[in-house]
Amino acid sequence: MIGRRGKGIYKSPTELRAMVEPGLVTAASLDAVRAAIRPGITTLELDRIADEVIRSRGGVSNFQMVPGYSHTVCTSVNDDVVHGIPGPRVLQPGDIVSIDSGADVNGWNGDSAITIVLDDPAHPETVAARQLLSDVTEQSLWHGIARLARAKHLNEVGEAIEDYVTSHPSVAEGAQYGILTDYIGHGIGRSMHEEPPVFNYRVRQRGPEVKPGLVVAIEPMITAGSEETFVRDDEWTVATSDGSMSSHWEHSVAVHADGIWVLTAVDGGASALAPLGVTPVPIP
Repeated sequence: MIGRRGKGIYKSPTELRAMVEPGLVTAASLDAVRAAIRPGITTLELDRIADEVIRSRGGVSNFQMVPGYSHTVCTSVNDDVVHGIPGPRVLQPGDIVSIDSGADVNGWNGDSAITIVLDDPAHPETVAARQLLSDVTEQSLWHGIARLARAKHLNEVGEAIEDYVTSHPSVAEGAQYGILTDYIGHGIGRSMHEEPPVFNYRVRQRGPEVKPGLVVAIEPMITAGSEETFVRDDEWTVATSDGSMSSHWEHSVAVHADGIWVLTAVDGGASALAPLGVTPVPIP
């Protein structure tokens, strides 16, 4: 992790306002990818689409600022969990694809990820199982965000994520989910990756106090099997050791004096948080 410690993890109201636009630009890049993704398109084409959106709105890809990485997004397909490199791979019907994107606007960062399952009429059961994995992962993210709105300490977020995943009705029916422990969320601000760490599972420590100025990227990464992973020969792509499918969802979220606001959701997370009893409040 790169970042500031202690009181330095909390942003001022002015700094929080500066983080709104990079969040919206990041969201727009993912919306464009979502609209374009289909069987037959390459992951590199998706990368170009995201790059065009970010640049058209006055931003730059913060992924390209990571030493050794030259692409705008990460595209992780099927048993690849995170950090997949866009390239000539042609997406196929039934693929489960995680897209991670981030934008830097005026020196402030946004970071978000979505998972999309491509339709395959010939294999509806496969599509349904992969869609369920994505839905569980996405909802675990929103349960983590909802807990952040009420939490006293940050590590309550991981408790909420783990509780949602392990108590999902599909588990009682035999589904298996692995929550990655080697890769976690993070603070975000001037750098894409800052302190503090954001766990997706229970830990003994309470973590920093949740109070105005805290901005974090919450990002559960969940597999349909074991949580064990390895890094492929490209030295970037993280894949499941047992070949199970995976899903990755992420949002950047700000805590301010009046509540929380999901920076990488156009509505601040209102539609997804309403069923969980949380009403996000725009940053004043």
